[in-house]
Amino acid sequence: MKFILSLLMLSSLLFAAVNINTATKEELMSVKGIGEAKAEAILEYRSKKPFESVEELEKVKGFGKKNLEKIKDELSVSDN
Repeated sequence: MKFILSLLMLSSLLFAAVNINTATKEELMSVKGIGEAKAEAILEYRSKKPFESVEELEKVKGFGKKNLEKIKDELSVSDN
C-alpha cells in the first residue's frame, strides 16, 4: 500500500507543484530537500496563517535563501 501511495505522490509531482498551504506532511516530504523536521515546521507555521508566497518559507525554521532557491519551483501556494 505504501508503494502505491508513493507512486501516486511521485506522479502528482510530475504534473503539479506541491501546495504548501494544503499539502500533508508526506506530500511535503516528497520534495527533495524537505525532511520530516522541515515538513513539521511548515505545518506549524501555516497553522497560524497561510502562506502568501513560496518565498515566505524563509520565515520558517530550517529554510534559508539557498535552500529555498533549490526547491521553490517544486512548490506553490495557489488554489489549483
